[in-house]
Amino acid sequence: MKHRIIPAIMSGGSGTRLWPASTESKPKQFHAIKGEGSMIVQTIERVFGDTDALSFLPPLILCNAQHDVLAAEQLAEAGYAPAAIVLEPMGRNTAATAAIAAALTSELAPDALVLLLPADHVIDDPDAFRAAIERAAPFARERIVTFGIEPDRPETGYGYIKRGAALGEGVFEVAAFREKPNEATARDYIAEGSYSWNAGMFFFHPDVLLKEFDASPQVRDASLEALRLATRSGNQILLDAEAFAKAPSLPLDIAVMEKTSRAAVAPCDIGWADVGSWDEIWRVSDQDENGNAAHGRVVIVESSNNLVRSEGPKICIAGLEDLVVIATADAVMILPRARAQDVKLLRELALKLD
Repeated sequence: MKHRIIPAIMSGGSGTRLWPASTESKPKQFHAIKGEGSMIVQTIERVFGDTDALSFLPPLILCNAQHDVLAAEQLAEAGYAPAAIVLEPMGRNTAATAAIAAALTSELAPDALVLLLPADHVIDDPDAFRAAIERAAPFARERIVTFGIEPDRPETGYGYIKRGAALGEGVFEVAAFREKPNEATARDYIAEGSYSWNAGMFFFHPDVLLKEFDASPQVRDASLEALRLATRSGNQILLDAEAFAKAPSLPLDIAVMEKTSRAAVAPCDIGWADVGSWDEIWRVSDQDENGNAAHGRVVIVESSNNLVRSEGPKICIAGLEDLVVIATADAVMILPRARAQDVKLLRELALKLD
């Protein structure tokens, strides 16, 4: 039996963590961060076409209404025709987005599973990811499967999932969800051996997810009302703003996953990264023999472990270490990689100069 799957690509975000390249009008998923093509296009490429066990249907794109033209243009240029582009009038986090994706999949392909994916992740081994999807597919008809990433370091910036009893090959019950730990706790998790990073990718049948929203019915009900009252034009669906605003802004983990008895986890090693900071971009980028990662018109002399990225002006550096140097048409930002978390502050201060 082939499992029919509708990829639902979540393309939200406010464009603050990778400023100045990422902005509110063009957040990071619409940029080529690693490799060819923007991150949203790369996300679709991973889940396009068929395998022996999987049949990927045209995707749903769920994005901020102000990115309607940008999303449509990038997908058209890459040759992808989505089943629908859902335009959210305001951000309401991943629970509301998941409810919309489930309801729309029921409408478009009632027998299909939903693969809910953020548009801004790096996955270096798409074949391993597809293999994980194949392992998880038989269980996704009765459970909500999340993909756990095998940790390779005591990361404190991610939530963790503790796996319980095995349901089948490579798929387990969820014993517990853990919030972002301190470093000592993260080391304990890795030593214990049954923990994965929570990547925020979900796989489910629409009926199952919508039923499990009984734990947070206001999110589901407001979201589905926004879809019922939506304005439709071609393949674009503009959610009703008044109804959608009534949906509580909650992540799917809190609204459903931490409350349901149907949670499952499929641990996988797929070369995954949530590129939420410039330091993380440096870590996952191709580097020269001195640890420098460069993009654009860049000259680097006697320097090491720098991320240097230009979207226009030439950047020339010499004798520097461990820096982030980003230049766009609007701004230049320079800071130590260890202080990559200061990007939000610099963005706020820079906006006051306009």
